Order: sequence, then C-alpha cells, then structure tokens
Amino acid sequence: MTTSREALRRLAVGTLMPGFVGTTVPAWIEREYAVGLASVCLYAANVVDPDQLARLCSSLRAAGPELLVAVDEEGGDVTRLHYPTGSTQPGNALLGRLDDTALTRASASAIGGELAAYGINLDLAPVVDVNSADENPVIGVRSFGADAPHVARHSAAYVEGVQSVGIAACAKHFPGHGDTVTDSHHALPRVHAEAHVLDARELEPFRAAIEAGVACIMTSHVVVSAIDAERPATFSPTVLGDVLRDRLGFEGVIVSDALDMAGASAETGIPEAAVRALVAGCDLLCIGSETSQDCFLAVVNAIVDAALSGRLPVGRLEDAADRVALMSRRFGVGAGAEVRGSRDVPGWANGALVRGFEVGEAVRPWLDTPGEPVIVQVASDHNLAVGPVAWGPRAAGLATAEDDVPAGAKVAVAGRGLSARHPAWEVTERLRAQGHPTIVVDCGWPRGGADLVTFGGSVVVAEALGRYLGVPTR
Repeated sequence: MTTSREALRRLAVGTLMPGFVGTTVPAWIEREYAVGLASVCLYAANVVDPDQLARLCSSLRAAGPELLVAVDEEGGDVTRLHYPTGSTQPGNALLGRLDDTALTRASASAIGGELAAYGINLDLAPVVDVNSADENPVIGVRSFGADAPHVARHSAAYVEGVQSVGIAACAKHFPGHGDTVTDSHHALPRVHAEAHVLDARELEPFRAAIEAGVACIMTSHVVVSAIDAERPATFSPTVLGDVLRDRLGFEGVIVSDALDMAGASAETGIPEAAVRALVAGCDLLCIGSETSQDCFLAVVNAIVDAALSGRLPVGRLEDAADRVALMSRRFGVGAGAEVRGSRDVPGWANGALVRGFEVGEAVRPWLDTPGEPVIVQVASDHNLAVGPVAWGPRAAGLATAEDDVPAGAKVAVAGRGLSARHPAWEVTERLRAQGHPTIVVDCGWPRGGADLVTFGGSVVVAEALGRYLGVPTR
C-alpha cells in the first residue's frame, strides 16, 4: 500500500482535471504532467479561433502525450470548439424533437471526429438529464426532451456516435439535473421526487448510456432527497456507490462536475470539496475553468493530507487513479488528423431541422402575408454553462436591428428563454403598433406564448430558421 507523501501526491494528481487561465499552456501544467497529472479541461476562455485552438492542443500534446484533454462540446448551445462564433450542430433538444437516433448518432460522431482532429479525447457530453421542469435555468435545450424513454434512446445513440471515433463520452449530470429550478453554478438545487419517479425518469437515460458503454459519468451538485437528503450527489457515497456502482453496475470513471461551482464549494472551498468528492466515490475531479497554480496545489495538499490522516482511504485513492489511467489508455490519441469542421451531417441543409420546430397557427398566415421578412433578435441572458457564445439569427447574419426594420416589412422577433418578463414581448408590441405583421420565435426551451419554437439557438438552427422564414443573409 502506498504511504509516502511523494507517492500519495502522484496518485492525487492522477485524479485531477484542472482548467487553466490563458490561451497557451502554463508551465505549471507541464510540470504537473511530469509527476502524474491525469487530465486538463479546456473552456471558452482558452479559445480564440480554430487556428489558436489547434496550436494550444498541439502544445498540450507535446507537453503531455497521455493527458486526457477534455471539453464540454455538447453541440447546440454549449460549445467550446466553436467559441465564440456558435456551434455547427443543432443540439440535443432539436435532435430529440426530430427523433431520429441515426441522426443523433451522426451528429455526435461528427463532433467526435472534430475533437479527435484537435487531439481532444474526452467529451464531457452528452447531457442525459430529462428536462421535466420547463423553467429549468441550466438544462433546457441541452436535454433531449421531457420523456425518459425518449431521452434514453438518444443518449445511447450520442454515446455510440462519439465513442465510435475513439473519443470518450461522459453522460451527465448523475442522478439528474432536469427536475430543478436552481442553477448549481449559483446555489445548491434540490430534487424532491419520490424514489419510484427517480428510478423511472432520472435513472433511465443513465441505464441506457451505461448499456451503450459510456466511458464516464459526471455527477451533479444536486441533493436528491429520496436517495440522500443531506449530501449533494457529488459528495454522496449512497448516490455514487449504492446507486451508480451497485444498482446500475457502472464500472467506468465517475467525474465530478466542476468543483468551483457554488453548489459544490461555496461553503467549504474547493480543496475540501475535492476530498469529499474522492471519499464519496468520484475518480476524476473537475476543478474548474480558471484553476490557478495556487488553487491546484492547495487541492493536491488537501488530498494528500486526507490520505495520510486516514480520512481518505489510500485504497480509494488508488482505485480512482487506476480507473482514470485505464480510461486514458483506452482513449489514447493517435497521430493528429487534419482539423475539419462538423457541418457535413446529411440532412442539415435540406430542411430536416425545420421538421423539429414547433410551429403555431400564426406562422402560416405570416408566411403568406406580403412584405419583406426580417428577424429582430432580442438580447437574452445566458447561463454559465452556455457562456457568451454567438447564437440565433444574429450569429448567422440574419438579424436586423429594431430601428432598421424597413417600412412594410413583416417581422419575426427572436429571443430565447422567453419568460413573461422577457423584453422580446415589449419589442413585439412596439413593432405591431407600427403596423408590422409580427410573430415571436423562441430559440430555446419553450416557456409558452411563442408562435414558433426552434429548440436551440446554434448557427445551423438559425440558418434553417432563416430559410424557413425566407430571410436573406445580411
């Protein structure tokens, strides 16, 4: 059994996945790889454009040939490869609406191929949460839908697509973040559904992902009271051991959601959160998007001290590091391929995406009304998972400013997350008062009231919307 501080430190860094600040590889990442660092995670702040990302990934591979390099590349609203211009994939909600698992598999495979070309070998996707709460502030269109069997089918297809090209997939956020109205980036959500509901709804997509051979599963910083009323899933041996390992039979890597989120570390700090997560059964710890060297070293020291004191059993630490090392070997990076785009999925340009839109009764009369069609996009808040990525008609060069709407035009007002307080409704009233035939488009998960819902705001979805409405590129 490993007992020396040096050996324990090597095990500790073999369970860690820090982010870092900047667009080049920090010296401390290179030093830590030399003494066992398992993984790094790239975030939007690390990306400027495809050429810079390719250089960054090449540098990472030169510094750490066996690193697990991870990103949140879900497709749709959450993208890192296509920051800040917007994703070339439709995203889960619209794929779920189309309900063609072959198309979902093809979309995921295209994402995986693009990741492989960069030398990225761990995709922190898919989201397999069942979005059962319409007002969910952080899942929404990241989910395949609100029906568990439906979500399960597409979750399995996504896993198969990503892993078919040699990229590890990660189903998230266990045991489910879909029935929440709180964003765990900001606070600690709670799910109060009964055990039989959780089993039939939240757990079903994870079963499907496990059966599809998913390499890893990410925890949620959510208290699920029917399983463990006291601890968030990330810190619950009951959730991770009794349910995920024993009941569902998952043998792969359990990765924590980011430990810098308020739902994980607001009360304890990140080093303590890291120890708690390992004790509970996490194998790979996502530290956060702007991990500094000082924060990283504090986490390492906390883990080593916990192992030396007996609070963290050394066998648990060894098991975690071994699981991560096995996944790293299984999904090792081969010779670099030419970086390619992921647009060329059959069906994107032929109207297939429009079949997933929800089209209300007001749309057909609007389409038949004479006048130049224009889209006015109204600014909409983003959550931290999405970030300030370009979205909607503006990202596709299809938007007109409200003040520039020409006389006689008919207008589609586009926003996302259209709650009753969203400013899109005021814009709509002003345009109607000026005599413009006007419909409302929600580019997110519907909250009610919109005439047309696209179930996603990525560039490829916006382009499909523009073609459907007859709006020329500006």
